[in-house]
Amino acid sequence: MGKFVIKETKTGIKFDLKAGNGEVIATSEVYTTEAACKNGIASVTKNAAIAAIEDQTVEGFATQKNPKYEIYTDKGGEFRFRLKAANGQIIATSEGYKSKKSCENGIESVKKNVVDAPTVKA
Repeated sequence: MGKFVIKETKTGIKFDLKAGNGEVIATSEVYTTEAACKNGIASVTKNAAIAAIEDQTVEGFATQKNPKYEIYTDKGGEFRFRLKAANGQIIATSEGYKSKKSCENGIESVKKNVVDAPTVKA
């Protein structure tokens, strides 16, 4: 089972969604308050399972409505995803993956690990 880990940074508070094995599968932006961070967690929990996948790495990709996962390639050529809420805000992002299949597996891991994921402080 996954868990959300809230931790303080130099500039605020953020969360990581960790899989059962302890690997970070998604991370948040930096929030100014813990309450805002917890709202972000609630948004990820609400949207993760229902979000469509928009693969921006293929030419002429079909645009999906929010909430959605966007698969894209970063400047280094790695595959990444970002989860957008219904309002279009990015609520979680992934690490870089060498293959698109690994990135897709990361999305599936988010969907699976948010279910009943507790929130803990680092």
